Amino acid sequence: MTTNSDRHAFRPVPKTGVIYVMTEASKRGYLKNRSAWANFGQGAPEIDDIPNCPQRLTNIPIDVDSYEYAPVGGTMELREAVAKLYNERYRQGKKSQYTAENVAIGSGGRLALTRLVSTLGPSHIGHFLPDYTAYEELLGSFGTFIPIPISLAPNEHYEFSIEDLRKEILGKGLSTILLSNPSNPTGKVISGDRLKAWVDLSRELECAMLFDEFYSHYIYDPAITSVSAAEHIKDVNKDPIIVFDGLTKNWRYPGFRISWTLGPKNVIEGITSAGSFLDGGASHPIQNAAVNIVTREHADQEASAIKAHFKTKAEFLQTELEKLGIKTESPQGSFYCWGDLSNLPKNLRSGSELFAKAIENNLILVPGIYFDINPGKRRPKNLSIFENYARFSFGPSLPELELGISILKKIIQGT
Repeated sequence: MTTNSDRHAFRPVPKTGVIYVMTEASKRGYLKNRSAWANFGQGAPEIDDIPNCPQRLTNIPIDVDSYEYAPVGGTMELREAVAKLYNERYRQGKKSQYTAENVAIGSGGRLALTRLVSTLGPSHIGHFLPDYTAYEELLGSFGTFIPIPISLAPNEHYEFSIEDLRKEILGKGLSTILLSNPSNPTGKVISGDRLKAWVDLSRELECAMLFDEFYSHYIYDPAITSVSAAEHIKDVNKDPIIVFDGLTKNWRYPGFRISWTLGPKNVIEGITSAGSFLDGGASHPIQNAAVNIVTREHADQEASAIKAHFKTKAEFLQTELEKLGIKTESPQGSFYCWGDLSNLPKNLRSGSELFAKAIENNLILVPGIYFDINPGKRRPKNLSIFENYARFSFGPSLPELELGISILKKIIQGT
C-alpha cells in the first residue's frame, strides 16, 4: 500500500522559532494553566489598556455590505487612511505624496511579506543575521531568487556602515534587501541621517529595500524621532523602497491580522495580483473598524504610551538579565532583549539547552539559533554563531516579567 509519505509529494515544513517554542509549551500545559507560566518568548505586545493609551476598540459593527469579500488590495477607505497617515507623519511639505494606489492591505505581516517576495524575479536578495525567524521559510519557499546572508558582528554591536552596505550590494549583486527596523531580535535601530543614507543608496544603486517597520512605535532613545524610511523617499513611485507595518504590534491588535504595504504603484499592483491567488484579501469588517484608528492622532498617542510603558519594562528586564550574567544589547527599539549566554554555567550556555531547562519550569524563551536565518539549510545548523544566544521578550506585563525572572534565577543559581 502506498502512503502519502511514500509518494514524496510533500516536503517537511519546520515551525518558525516562536511557533516551535509555543508548541512545546502547549504540550506542557501552557494553554490550560496560563497564569503559572512566564512567556519570554512572546512575539506580541500587551493587548490591554496601558497608561495614556487611546481608547481600545471593544465592538466592531458589521453592516450588510461587509458580508461581501473586500477588494484583494484592501478597502479604498483603509488604503486612503494609511496613505494619509504616512503623508501627515513623514511627508509634510514634500512634493511626492502617497495615495491609495501606493497601499495594499493584507492579513498580517507574514502575509504582506509573502505577497511581496512572491513577485520577485530571478535575483539575489540580501538578508541580515540575526533577523526575524519567519524570514527563513519565507526566503526559501519560492525558488525564483537566491537569498544571500549578510552577517552582523556581535563584537561590533550589530552595527552596519553605509560603506559596508555598498560593498555588499555591489560585491554580491544584490537587487533587494530585506530587514526589520527596529530589529527583531537585537533591538537596534537605523534612524535619522543613517536611514536617509540607506534610502539614498537604494535609489543610487537601484537596489530595492524592504523595511519591516512593525516595531516603529517601540523606540526608547528620546533622540530618535522617526525610524520610517517613508520620510526619506524622494518620489514614492520611483524610489525602490517598500515599507511594511500594521495593527499587530504598533497598534497592539495582533488578533486583527491587518497589515499594509507601501511602495511604488507598479509594485503595489504586483502585490495585489499575488494576493488574488495567495490569500484573497483581508477581513472586510476588521478593515472597516481599522479606518477609525489608523489616524495621526490615534497613532501618535499610542506611540507615546508605548514608549513610556515599554521603556520601563525594557529597563527592568535588561537590568535583571545582566544581574544573572546574561549580557544584553540595550534595546533601542522593539520589545526584545538579545541575550549572550556565554557567562552562564556551562550546561546553560546554549540557547537550546537553556530553553529546554526553562520550559520544564514554566518559562518560555527563544533560542538564538532561530534568528540565524538559513534558507534552504545551506549552512550547518551546529555551526551557528548564535548558539550561545537567546531572545527574551518584554512584551508581557511587568508582573509576568517578574515571574519569569524569578524562574530564571532559580534555574541559573540552582545549577
